[in-house]
Amino acid sequence: MTPLRIAVIVGSTREGRVGDRLATWFVEQTGRHDDLAVTVVDLTEYDFPATYPAEPTAPIRAFVREVGRADAFVVVTPEYNHSFPAPLKQAIDYAYDEWQAKPVGFVSYGCRSTGRHAVDQLRTVFTALHAMTVRDVVGIDLLAGEPTARCTDELRRDVDALLDQLRWWGLALRDGRAARPYVS
Repeated sequence: MTPLRIAVIVGSTREGRVGDRLATWFVEQTGRHDDLAVTVVDLTEYDFPATYPAEPTAPIRAFVREVGRADAFVVVTPEYNHSFPAPLKQAIDYAYDEWQAKPVGFVSYGCRSTGRHAVDQLRTVFTALHAMTVRDVVGIDLLAGEPTARCTDELRRDVDALLDQLRWWGLALRDGRAARPYVS
């Protein structure tokens, strides 16, 4: 069987961010699953325009291609002021059909809230794009330290639960899209 293609999207572009380290940690956790093909899509690698252009730029087209190639997504997002970062929203908006009928999971982080407010808002955005968000989240409280230094059994269970749900939905929706194109 063809491995499930998962794009791990790093949603923060701030200098000094931890999102890139958390994405690397998450990808390392997926290494125990040989039925997954995981790639990192870091928003800092795309030179997106400051305003929404009339025609897509080369970086926008490259990002949209990455979204289109993936069968499923894990969005690594911080929580800033009870929401998610503006560059992440901008990137999400560049694709449309490419998100449809695909599952989205979340690795969220923040202080005390573990990024849950950001995830709640992202669920609304992805629902509007006809994507299917999975229930379980890997939530990280940065006040307790980064999991790169202390991967607990609880965090491993959270990762496994997220991957199990993403795998089930990803395979079911991939088969469904192959049998019958999604119509919104």
